[in-house]
Amino acid sequence: MQHIQGISRQQMRFSSLEDAISADNQVRFIDAFVTFLDLEKLGFTVTSIKSEGRPSYNIKVFLKIYLYGYLNGLRSSRKLEKECFRNIEMQWLLEDIRPNYHSISDFRKNNPAALKNLFKLFVVFLKDADLIAGETIAIDGTKSRAHNSRKANFNQKKIDKHLEYIEIKTQQYLDALEENDAKHNPEKIKNIKQKIERLKQNKIRYELLEEKLQASGEPQISTTDSDARALLVQGQVVEISFNMQAAVDAKHNLVVATHTINKNDRSALSAIAIEAKENLGIETYTALVDKGYHNGKQIEICKKANITTIVAQPEQGKNKERIAEGYLISKFQYDQTTDTYTCPEGETLKTTGHWHKKTDSDSYEFKRYRTSKCRECPVKQLCTSRVAGRDIDRSQYADAVEENNKRYHANPQLYRKRQEINEHIFGTIKRQWGYNHTNLTGLEKVNGEHSLIMLVYNIKRSINILGVPELIAKLQKWNSPYKAKVLFLLKTSYLKLHTTTNFYPEKLAA
Repeated sequence: MQHIQGISRQQMRFSSLEDAISADNQVRFIDAFVTFLDLEKLGFTVTSIKSEGRPSYNIKVFLKIYLYGYLNGLRSSRKLEKECFRNIEMQWLLEDIRPNYHSISDFRKNNPAALKNLFKLFVVFLKDADLIAGETIAIDGTKSRAHNSRKANFNQKKIDKHLEYIEIKTQQYLDALEENDAKHNPEKIKNIKQKIERLKQNKIRYELLEEKLQASGEPQISTTDSDARALLVQGQVVEISFNMQAAVDAKHNLVVATHTINKNDRSALSAIAIEAKENLGIETYTALVDKGYHNGKQIEICKKANITTIVAQPEQGKNKERIAEGYLISKFQYDQTTDTYTCPEGETLKTTGHWHKKTDSDSYEFKRYRTSKCRECPVKQLCTSRVAGRDIDRSQYADAVEENNKRYHANPQLYRKRQEINEHIFGTIKRQWGYNHTNLTGLEKVNGEHSLIMLVYNIKRSINILGVPELIAKLQKWNSPYKAKVLFLLKTSYLKLHTTTNFYPEKLAA
């Protein structure tokens, strides 16, 4: 049977790397994008050229490596080093430069703020390229596992448990030591003494950890990555992780803002919402957000920043007083002109006007409303179990929350688009690409890596929308203050080349 025959390995070829890379290959956009940039203006650490020693690598080499690597599911600096030797696309992109893994790793570690700036710059480019509308933006977050195990995360309860265990075990060993001492068993005594000494060292370690926890003022502390926190991932599942926030534009589902925090979503809305507005340079937009972000203070901040929020209203939790359906707080009508509530029975609840303060993780001020008619009400048992009657607390942020809740109930079709806009992004990044954990430690460095991930997502998606040639054409027409002086450099190189070639014949003739 005749088979397709390959080309002999000894066959000589005359070709270039340029011939091997098609016009629509994504590496061509990476090359055009990085060449376009003035990385020093963006805050990248640029190594100065020294008169002695081995020349350094151009910082653009490492940026090209990481953009290519993250686009193709490669984050390890050692794997990226291997790709420089065996990958023809990487050889074309770097012009066959092959840095070692240590230099590659240092670039990502040393430039977190610059990577964040680069992401923001690309968002501006996408806005100018008319790929981002900036009208409706969906906001959400996802947990990224930290470089820190559960065993290396402690709170006061966990430390107390370890110290209690050490006390019990120490006493057991002391009792055993006394017993063996009476039996004159030197080998057993030596072994027990070693265990007691080990427990003493562990006790010192936990006591120092306790001091550090109390000094930090935080409810928990991590030893491998001090910024990592135990966060609720789903249901009752807790992981030591970071919380990656993302704001996604509805036009083409491109990420317009991102940053990483080490807290849950409860108090995270305003920061990411305002960042999206600043990145796009717009006056206002509509933010679609899930109920995990529903927080009066955060909604109020967004309102003051001229951002229209549609945050899902959480379901009312279990009421301890067993209030009947018709007497829930939503059934009490508030009158803004008189600053009073009217109950389902038609009675008016008034306030003294005094502001009370609630101090907890999310402190705020509130006014309390009540009426003396509660004591005589025939249906009191349906409304409250309190002897003094029903109290209603109204937060200082109640107006903004009520406005948001009305918009949420009035726009169910618009709100349903939230999942379509941003949920698949996290699915792509975590499930398809496998970026469900961070390779770095420290909140600042993790922010840099996550900005790089979102930048790469935007690059891949914009290539899918426009294609490489058209995207490069838009990039070349784009007028940016961070544009490198490429033409000037080319002219300088051309002049140096011709000056050198003309110099040598004159020198030989002399």
